[in-house]
Amino acid sequence: MHSRLRSIVTIAWISLALGGCASTKESVLPQDGPSMKAIYDAHFEGIGADDPLAVRRELGTRPLGDDDVDLAGYSRTAHTELETIFPRLPNPTLVMYVFPHLAGPERVPVPGYATTFTLYERVEYALPGEVPSGQR
Repeated sequence: MHSRLRSIVTIAWISLALGGCASTKESVLPQDGPSMKAIYDAHFEGIGADDPLAVRRELGTRPLGDDDVDLAGYSRTAHTELETIFPRLPNPTLVMYVFPHLAGPERVPVPGYATTFTLYERVEYALPGEVPSGQR
C-alpha cells in the first residue's frame, strides 16, 4: 500500500513538473507590438541621430560651444590611461637562422631557414613610476 501511494505521488510530481515547463509561445513572446527595427529607428529619431550634437548630449558628453576649448588632451580614455600609467616594457624580436640539417630517424634533409621569436615569453608592463615618461 505504501509503495503504491509513493508511486502515485511520484507520478503526480512528475506531471506537475512537466506541465510547468510546457508553455505557449504567446506567453513568452508576445506577437503584437512594434518590431525591433521599428523600436530601434524610433529611438534614433528621438535622439536626433542625424545631429551629432544631439547624440553627444544623449551619451552624456559636453557639447562644444563657440567659446569652449576642446578638452581631449585633458580627458582620460582607456588608451591614454593604460599607455601613461602602465607602459609596455621592451621585448626585442630575435632572428635565428637554422642551418640545413638532416632530421629524425629517417634523416630527411631540411633546408636552412630563418625564424623569429621574442626574447621574453610574454609582454610585461612597467608599474607606475618604474620607467621615465619619455623612455620606453
